[in-house]
Amino acid sequence: MPRIPLVDDLTNSQVPGGSNILVEFDPASQWYNASLTIAAGWLRSGGKLSYYVYTRPADNIRTGLKRLGLNVELLEKEDKLRIIDWYTATLGQKSKEKEAIDSLKVAELSIDYAKIVVRGEGEYARPRPGFLVIEENFSVLDRFNEEKSWVEFYLTRRLPTTPLQGTIALRAFVEGIHSERAYKTLEAAVDGIIDFKLEEVAGERRSFIGVRSMVNVGFDSRWYPLKITENLEVSLEK
Repeated sequence: MPRIPLVDDLTNSQVPGGSNILVEFDPASQWYNASLTIAAGWLRSGGKLSYYVYTRPADNIRTGLKRLGLNVELLEKEDKLRIIDWYTATLGQKSKEKEAIDSLKVAELSIDYAKIVVRGEGEYARPRPGFLVIEENFSVLDRFNEEKSWVEFYLTRRLPTTPLQGTIALRAFVEGIHSERAYKTLEAAVDGIIDFKLEEVAGERRSFIGVRSMVNVGFDSRWYPLKITENLEVSLEK
């Protein structure tokens, strides 16, 4: 099975297919670079990837993956890499990407996802073993929807697609901007929780990763500092 960098470093066995992992991150932490490191490592080890981009153009993801040594054009051509554009919709514009959405209103999104989850229709209703899903900032939906609505969409539409497809999903939320009720509801519904934080240590700001919870695998719960190379690849500093 392909390897999930950073995550597999902190667990005693691989995260099984069908798992939903919640990431909570300080916006000043290294989550975004870490997400690209995870994506690149998964692809290098033979996996396939769907990367949902919410806060930056899709080409930024391609640039980041190229910087990490990947042949992005070939990976997309072979359908091993899919970049799904949810960012352009936040600007009220039409995306030029092959895979994109036109609206972040969950009332509209739910119609499409109901076809997958409820009726089992379309390509995304079929098993997709070997795929890792990364959603870099699901908190963006809070800008366009009432909190209760997007939380319900996450619980009844996004989470069920993961076991249905047999994928592994890392879906990230900014810490501290939603209600405590929202966080607790999300946390109670997933198979694991990973935190990224920023702290000052001896006058230096450092990013850390920590596994808070895992349901199906054993894990190391300690905080670990992260080190970043010149090409912005992220690794544990043990």
